[in-house]
Amino acid sequence: MATTTAAQKREQARVEYDAFLRACPTNQLLDRLSDKWVSLVLAALASGPMRYSDLSRKIAGVSPKMLTQTLRSLERDGILTRTVTPSVPVRVDYELTELGSSLAQLMTAVKTWAETHFDEVHEARERYDAESAQPLRPRRPAAARPAGR
Repeated sequence: MATTTAAQKREQARVEYDAFLRACPTNQLLDRLSDKWVSLVLAALASGPMRYSDLSRKIAGVSPKMLTQTLRSLERDGILTRTVTPSVPVRVDYELTELGSSLAQLMTAVKTWAETHFDEVHEARERYDAESAQPLRPRRPAAARPAGR
């Protein structure tokens, strides 16, 4: 019986990842990446490094707590780096890593898609809501319908 190295075991596990399973690490990563604040932070940092206050101003509606949590989780995941420059006051810059840049391209594309197609989505929602507001009529069985319909 051949022994398996730790690297071989990790590679086998990677091949067997199934994001549809709740316990799968990729499912958990997708859960984190699907957060709107993550998408907006990545899109903001795609243009280059930013300070915390610049991010806070750029991303409307994010609370200081949520921005801090988002930045910490992205740093932990290796998606961005935090650089502290000793000065008065202390300067803290956030910048995407190579891994983060590859992800930011995807998230920026999704953001651009949303900005481009929102009018179509809005119209679809209005049509759906208008149709849903009408009382449902019972459908006749296919055999009871007149021929040609």
